Amino acid sequence: MEKIRKISVFSFAKFQALMGLLIGFVFGILYSFGGLIIDILVSLEWITSTETPGLSYGTILAFGALIGMPIIGTALGFVFGIIQAILFNYTSNWFGGISLKTE
Repeated sequence: MEKIRKISVFSFAKFQALMGLLIGFVFGILYSFGGLIIDILVSLEWITSTETPGLSYGTILAFGALIGMPIIGTALGFVFGIIQAILFNYTSNWFGGISLKTE
């Protein structure tokens, strides 16, 4: 068994940024489909809206989420990755680090 007691701060931050990008992209897609469904229901007049039927500001914001959510997820993942790595490096001596099983 190998113990990890220190991790590279920026390496871990880049990994967390990648995870935030992927999660932000998935949530951006889900948010966009929600906006699409609402716009379809308004266009079919199944629900009422104070806006005009069809494409609206909601659609623009929903598809903006495809760009915005991955950017926000990447930025937050990077910042929180730095914080997590620093906290791990600081506290790993208290609890003995992480044990890795190698075969």
